[in-house]
Amino acid sequence: MATLQQKIVEEMNVKPVIEPTEEIRNSIDFLKDYLQKHSFLKGFVLGISGGQDSTLAGKLAQMAVNELNEDAGENRYSFVATRLPYGKQEDEKDCQDAISFIEADEVRIVDIKPAVDQSVASLNKAGIEISDFIKGNEKARERMKVQYAIAAARQLVVIGTDHPAEAITGFYTKFGDGGADILPLFRLNKRQGKELLRELGCPEHLYLKKPTADLEEDRPQLSDEEALGVTYDQIDDYLENRPVSEEAREKIEQHYMKTQHKRHLPITIYDDFWR
Repeated sequence: MATLQQKIVEEMNVKPVIEPTEEIRNSIDFLKDYLQKHSFLKGFVLGISGGQDSTLAGKLAQMAVNELNEDAGENRYSFVATRLPYGKQEDEKDCQDAISFIEADEVRIVDIKPAVDQSVASLNKAGIEISDFIKGNEKARERMKVQYAIAAARQLVVIGTDHPAEAITGFYTKFGDGGADILPLFRLNKRQGKELLRELGCPEHLYLKKPTADLEEDRPQLSDEEALGVTYDQIDDYLENRPVSEEAREKIEQHYMKTQHKRHLPITIYDDFWR
């Protein structure tokens, strides 16, 4: 009988070894095919945070758009990179470096602070106390709301950056950064994403930096690994079906089990999931 680890690895479709150039090609073709099969679509939109995942997804999207336009002989498609800071972002230079590396067709900046603060104030006025953690989720959902507004206005596809190392732990906001139309990184764990960026010539500081969601004001720049209680190397080893310590295995599998709801569509009476 398959172990839970084997079942999760199969669900996440992670290969123990990849060929970076092949996976770059696979992602680009996947993005191109999606646009070509939906003729009303005109490109992609993605929020650029200055971290590894959005840098990689953005670069792949821009490369897909470039190839489609070259094939069409005209600028039919575009990639809109969005900057979605909450006021001032501490690692803004990394964001600008990421956009320069991506060579985005278009950059739009929307400060989400006024919208988030107004939402929190309205909830407080209604007697709903919003913790710093919940406010962090408000930020993530506001960012995705902005991307969908841009997508609707421009007939674009919203790209998500979710990948197995996040999916297995549920380390994203439900209907925030967890909500998107297409996931070009799904199947690649964290270290494999680094391999692709290295192959693409990305500046090292963008994929070697400490990963952080940076949503909490009480704990600014809190690292993902500190929040999860397990390292990405341990998660990647687990996803590649390699041995990990019993402590790491238990932590990863606990995260996986308690976040099942995030990897499932809204529950109906016909689903076994809720029973």
